[in-house]
Amino acid sequence: MVQKYQSPVRVYKHPFELIMAAYERRFPTCPLIPMFVDSDTVNEFKSEDGAIHVIERRCKLDIDAPRLLKKIAGVDYVYFIQKNSLNSRERTLHIEARNETFSNRVIINEHCCYSVHPENEDWTCFEQSASLDIKSFFGFESTVEKIAMKQYTSNIKKGKEIIEYYLRQLEEEGVTFVPRWTPAALAPSSEMPSSCKKPAAPSAVVVPDPALKEGLSSEPLSTPSGDKLDADYIKRYLGDLTPLQESCLIRLRQWLQETHKGKIPKDEHILRFLRARDFNIDKARETLCQSLTWRKQHQVDYILDTWQPPQVLQDYYAGGWHHHDKDGRPLYVLRLGQMDTKGLVRALGEEALLRYVLSINEEGLRRCEENTKVFGRPISSWTCLVDLEGLNMRHLWRPGVKALLRIIEVVEANYPETLGRLLILRAPRVFPVLWTLVSPFIDDNTRRKFLIYAGNDYQGPGGLLDYIDKEIIPDFLSGECMCEVPEGGLVPKSLYRTAEELENEDLKLWTETIYQSASVFKGAPHEILVQIVDASSVITWDFDVCKGDIVFNIYHSKRSPQPPKKDSLGAHSITSPGGNNVQLIDRIWQLGRDYSMVESPLICKEGESVQGSHVTRWPGFYILQWKFHSMPACAATSLPRMDDVLASLQVSSHKCKVMYYTEVIGSEDFRGSMTSLESSHSGFSQLSAATTSSSQSHSSSMVSR
Repeated sequence: MVQKYQSPVRVYKHPFELIMAAYERRFPTCPLIPMFVDSDTVNEFKSEDGAIHVIERRCKLDIDAPRLLKKIAGVDYVYFIQKNSLNSRERTLHIEARNETFSNRVIINEHCCYSVHPENEDWTCFEQSASLDIKSFFGFESTVEKIAMKQYTSNIKKGKEIIEYYLRQLEEEGVTFVPRWTPAALAPSSEMPSSCKKPAAPSAVVVPDPALKEGLSSEPLSTPSGDKLDADYIKRYLGDLTPLQESCLIRLRQWLQETHKGKIPKDEHILRFLRARDFNIDKARETLCQSLTWRKQHQVDYILDTWQPPQVLQDYYAGGWHHHDKDGRPLYVLRLGQMDTKGLVRALGEEALLRYVLSINEEGLRRCEENTKVFGRPISSWTCLVDLEGLNMRHLWRPGVKALLRIIEVVEANYPETLGRLLILRAPRVFPVLWTLVSPFIDDNTRRKFLIYAGNDYQGPGGLLDYIDKEIIPDFLSGECMCEVPEGGLVPKSLYRTAEELENEDLKLWTETIYQSASVFKGAPHEILVQIVDASSVITWDFDVCKGDIVFNIYHSKRSPQPPKKDSLGAHSITSPGGNNVQLIDRIWQLGRDYSMVESPLICKEGESVQGSHVTRWPGFYILQWKFHSMPACAATSLPRMDDVLASLQVSSHKCKVMYYTEVIGSEDFRGSMTSLESSHSGFSQLSAATTSSSQSHSSSMVSR
């Protein structure tokens, strides 16, 4: 397996030329890197004007590996070839390195770049990427990989330390400024003041304004480039990460930017999914994409602004936010023992309770962001205090436990690593029964954050005072702070709803989405019909490819396709647990005679989010089609229908899934791009704010990913 590394952008608040002077002091050897024994110049080139300087070195490394492994490999030292390409005109240094030793067994490639900060020409940026591919190594492949990654991580950590060491060394020698390269014709003449001349030796110095040396601002810049993260930003807002953890975050973020343009989650949110999967990028990407699709389908991003909790919840749900703990985490207090869970479920239903819990989690994310700014350090999770006084067998009512398990399942899947600590106080004898029921549904990492106290144990050593300041301990826990969390109590039976009413309400809550889901099978595309009466109308679409790769097509026909039949054998439509599947283009239709293609086929990969629009030229019937990618993009004639696909429905690799929304907008309401859809009749109005990019793909259409 190929191991990859991508660094964040490291910013030095010093000019490029001074950084280069410090960098050159690393050669021919560097005492700060004990493994770097020596280096020899094997090739060198300088342009006539001195702007380009390319130097190739053979570097000798003493790898910290077991003596037995060195003996088996038959080497004491490992050699690398490093090529440095300095462009003084462009103010860039590109460094390429590859291993010479064992190059037929192990392939190591590294690329580093020093460049001028795009927002401050007196600052210098540094970033690096690398890959490691071990083909074979005498049966010690796993050991070699661990040694290589350990050595590389150690050197990465030292990189900034080494540059800063040589910068201090230069400063001690009186060198605090190195002039920029200038063409010979424009070089300063001998008549100019000596302070402006290019120093002939490192001892020549010009002392600049201290403000210039320190940079224009002490605040770290979050993104020197639109798709890159700054190392100082990571430390300030995301916390201390190892170099490999930083790499995982950056690589997953870059992948999301390529596939979810304008709609990627915040860095803190991405990092939570990585932590929940122990920084396994593939696993984190899969769960994050599933969660993003879920959030989009149920419009969770808008829940705090668009959903008002029913009065029953406001009166009888015994939970609320209450200051923060000693670590600055937002504190949520839940008086579960005082809450009538059965009454709430009977009055509201399971889905309304779930939606309320989601709104609490969304509020928690918002409070974490606010506390990060207030306390000046990363705060990505909250503390939950659960008071179980009053808990009894009525809380173990089966539908109530079922609702609780459902809530735990949804929260675990979509809000990983948001719980920093769970303090369970005054646990009664019945608690082990409840714990036995719910603990299997809680992630191991989450369970380790639980602290459980029986009776008044929370008042003793290791109790509540270790985590919460005395001044904010709630009054019902013998504290002095008045807590505004509702006291709960029994929900009046007059508020109970019938089973039918609850079922209808639950259905309404989670079908209030403008999206639909569809399955796309190999040989059975999914198609929808859009009838256009007025030419120059605009067909808009927004879809996510949840599984597999698909081809998106748009066709036009003057006549309406026949509606899909309902019989089981000759059916044109099927329904599956993952969504419906409908075909409209009849097998006898011929492309170019019965219908025509109005957009170039668009190949969409799994995980991509696609938005676009098409300005219709003619009235008639338009067919939007999602098709399995293995078929040629333009092979729309003689499409295999359901008879050909029945045998492949059980094969997961032959099934794709899309979640989509389409809408027709009048030309007078269309402003030319997805980011400016402002029709009061458009369901896109709430989506356009989250979509920040679109691109022209056809003379009359916009397609963006």
